[in-house]
Amino acid sequence: MSRRISGSGLSAATRVKGVLAFLTPASHNPRHRIPSGVWVLGFVSLLMDISSEMIHSLLPLFMVITLGTSTIAVGIVEGLAESLALVVKVFSGTLSDYLGKRKQLVLFGYALGALTKPLFALASGLGLLLTARLLDRVGKGVRGAPRDALIADITSQQIRGAAFGLRQALDTVGAFLGPLLAVGLMLLWADNFRAVFWVAAIPGLMAVALLLFGVQEPAPSKIQNAISPISLDNLTRLSPAYWWVVGIGSAFTLARFSEAFLVLRAQQSGIPIAFVPLVMVAMNVMYAFSAYPFGSLSDVVSHRMLLVLGLLILVAADLVLATSDQWNVLLWGVGLWGLHMGMTQGLLAAMVADTAPPDLRGTAFGFFNLAAGLAMLIASVLAGVLWDRLGPSFTFYAGAVFCVITILGLSLRSIGRTSG
Repeated sequence: MSRRISGSGLSAATRVKGVLAFLTPASHNPRHRIPSGVWVLGFVSLLMDISSEMIHSLLPLFMVITLGTSTIAVGIVEGLAESLALVVKVFSGTLSDYLGKRKQLVLFGYALGALTKPLFALASGLGLLLTARLLDRVGKGVRGAPRDALIADITSQQIRGAAFGLRQALDTVGAFLGPLLAVGLMLLWADNFRAVFWVAAIPGLMAVALLLFGVQEPAPSKIQNAISPISLDNLTRLSPAYWWVVGIGSAFTLARFSEAFLVLRAQQSGIPIAFVPLVMVAMNVMYAFSAYPFGSLSDVVSHRMLLVLGLLILVAADLVLATSDQWNVLLWGVGLWGLHMGMTQGLLAAMVADTAPPDLRGTAFGFFNLAAGLAMLIASVLAGVLWDRLGPSFTFYAGAVFCVITILGLSLRSIGRTSG
């Protein structure tokens, strides 16, 4: 199917409908009800994010305080872990296209993520911790692209932005419940990092069970096995519009380095260590509450407008975080950071789905995330170096500069909602 990405050719009536869509969830319309499989995948993501964020919200502090590593090491570990997850998505996404089945890969990825959680509690040095972090992110990489492709497979284009926004919203609810649990357990157990890490394994296992019994995959496509698992011909079938989305997604990732640096910034505010994960709670509350409304809105209004607005919000967040480490000010900055995520992440996923052939959606999500993974590695390592050499303020100022560069890149070509 040939699609064109337009930037500004929307009528006033369409824009009014977009505002109404923002206020009225798509699932209220029986013709465009979000499938139950999307809801289940959302709750699976919620449980796994509770498990992961209980650990990740404390991990930078555990590395610096307990293991005695530097912030450069934090940046390298985070960059390697996140980029590895996104690189693995290339292969898992392509394999899911070749097999014509996605659930098995999604299940394996979630199971691997759940089983690596105890390794964090056992880590006494950087070696085992890095191994645990990398294996955990391999699990994320294996499940990511097939899961997103599965959502696209079972959802009509009219509500695709809403569907991705809903899954992301539920995912992010877990991302703020996890740090909240971490704070409570740290207070209860007198800053015992390892005890919290052991408890984190429980919701991960619950996510695997829910996925195993709660998701039914659609019948295999008629084009099953029609493509080779690895072939340059597959890439030539991906349109220029798709590759432009890949470029924009990479630029967004360069402008937004790892959230581990938000945790380190919170530590500088002087609050007790047990309360530091609240910074992730603040970010993810805003992320969760904005992801579905803006995902639904993206189905009917200009993509370019939402992308630029999201970048402007991130610029504001960077400037707030750069100018103050006071707790009350810092919360405003991380809240704006979360709003940016909610406005842009589901939208970018929907844009990938809309610009890729149905039989190559796994491959398309995989290469999109490969590019974003390389950008994440560069951004996180650079952020760690800037933090150590020039200070945290300069790190966030640099993030704002990348945002401005990305906005200039968006101005070179209009990106709006897809039309057939």
